[in-house]
Amino acid sequence: MNDTNNLPERKPVFQEKPETPSRKFWRVVWGSMLGFLFASIITSLLYTIMFFGMIGIMAAGAKGGSGTETLKENSVLKLDLSQNIEERAVSTPFARFNNYKDNLGLDDILASIKNAASDPKIKGIYLCSGSAAASPASLKEIHDALMLFQKSGKFIYAYSDSYAQNGYYIASTADKVLLNPTGSLDLKGYAFQIMFYKNLIDKLDVDVQVIRHGKFKSAIEPYIMDKMSEANREQLDLLVNTLWGCITKDIAASRHINADTLNYIADNLLASDAQKALAYKLVDKLCYVADAEKMIKSKLDLGEDDDINFVSLGKYRKSFNLNSKASNKIAVMYAVGEIHDGKGSEMQGIYSDNFIKEFRKAYKDKDVKAIVLRINSPGGSAIASENIWQEIDRAKKAGKIVVTSMGDYAASGGYYIACNSDYIIAQPNTLTGSIGVFGMMPSFQNFLKNKVGITIDKVTTNPHADYGNGFRPMDEVEIATLQNSIEQIYGLFTQRVADGRKMSVAAVDSIGQGRVWAGQDAIGIGLVDKIGSLDDAIKKAAEMVKVSDYAIVYYPKQTDWFSMIFRNDDDIDAALRAKLGKFYFMYQGVDQILSQEGVQARMPMDIFIQ
Repeated sequence: MNDTNNLPERKPVFQEKPETPSRKFWRVVWGSMLGFLFASIITSLLYTIMFFGMIGIMAAGAKGGSGTETLKENSVLKLDLSQNIEERAVSTPFARFNNYKDNLGLDDILASIKNAASDPKIKGIYLCSGSAAASPASLKEIHDALMLFQKSGKFIYAYSDSYAQNGYYIASTADKVLLNPTGSLDLKGYAFQIMFYKNLIDKLDVDVQVIRHGKFKSAIEPYIMDKMSEANREQLDLLVNTLWGCITKDIAASRHINADTLNYIADNLLASDAQKALAYKLVDKLCYVADAEKMIKSKLDLGEDDDINFVSLGKYRKSFNLNSKASNKIAVMYAVGEIHDGKGSEMQGIYSDNFIKEFRKAYKDKDVKAIVLRINSPGGSAIASENIWQEIDRAKKAGKIVVTSMGDYAASGGYYIACNSDYIIAQPNTLTGSIGVFGMMPSFQNFLKNKVGITIDKVTTNPHADYGNGFRPMDEVEIATLQNSIEQIYGLFTQRVADGRKMSVAAVDSIGQGRVWAGQDAIGIGLVDKIGSLDDAIKKAAEMVKVSDYAIVYYPKQTDWFSMIFRNDDDIDAALRAKLGKFYFMYQGVDQILSQEGVQARMPMDIFIQ
């Protein structure tokens, strides 16, 4: 008989119930939600850390004058001018990293060269760019600043694998101009190229009606002609030779070469061969970059294995500031770009409301003794130009001296706002004058009908209710109305110039008619007082108000990169400029057909200088 009392006690077996579909669903849902919440918290923390880190970088990399960078002894300022050179460039926080290249500001370039001349830590300048992306007047300012640097006794060496024409013009200031033995030097002269859109307009069945005052006011020619008028060819022939003469004069003086010899070299493209460039004394030596650096080391008394303390323009500009604690101030007011009515971004041009607001701040400041108006503009809206002229007049009546410094352009509307100044200074190759106005009215009626298949019908209360809508050509009454507006504005324009420059209206008309002049030619006809730079204009303003100790303040306050990323400004134009490069002006021409409204006081051509 079995003894069952000694058997181990059996525990009941627990059987887990199978998971129901609904329970499985909610487990997955709640698990996903918790996972998402946890990931979001981690991501937010990371972004917060990155955000404040970026602010720290930007604080350390703020534009110019911060004194945050420390230089080593025996340093060399390395100037690479191959990026686009603007009047004032907005620096990004990434500019402090070696592999990131910003656009360059002419103001920063000039300030850095000037400061380097007296900086004991800077022993010389190394020009390592074979090109310089700037217009002639800006290049002239850089050239002259380097020539002034030469007087400090410090060296300038230039090296490139090949030199473009603008790059060589800057390099010609150097003590030693060095070229790669397999490289070339581009010295061929200046060419003005104007793109004409008439055939394109005809193919699109777009009708363009234009009215102008001034036989040289040729801004409308690309839309109604397929080549230059004789009057336009006459003014451009003088202009291109004047600008080229400025370049050859400076190169001849720096390189001790006769100007006729330079033209002979250009006529026969002799400099394209490195050996011939050396033979004609355009360069001092054919060598490679390692040889150029070896020469600089020798100048610095460094050993062959020692490193040169190169400092970039962006880093150097952050190593010093030019702020003065003087109570007297000279205000520099920038007017850069095309002139528009109303409000807009200063990054996109001169908007009359914005300009007037900033200009008023300057002349209402009792510590501001004089205002230097820095103009780099081909003109634009005639009404906006008149409104700005009036504000300058108010500043003068308030007792402020106004001196104008002209950059690459101060033409048409740009000259309109300059002519009321007490004194005008320009570069010899500044494009100025263009005293004339025009109106242009495109009609897209045939384009819509014949190319797109759209027709337009209308009902109106009055005969001209749809005047200026772009869907039909102007009739005789409307043409007469526009012509009358143009004559009135031209009359006002010439009167403003006559009053500002102490000339008769007849004398202004004789040099007006829309004609563009180079700065050096504008002196002889009374449009400009003196050849010089922005720095010369500041000194002249101080002289006129009899102050020797002064601080320089700038208007408008420049937008920093951090603020720009939170703005709603359309940056499509900047993207197109970067993408299209030298073909950007083709887009500009078509865009002007669509965007120009009202009577324009604008330069008579968009010139591509090659």
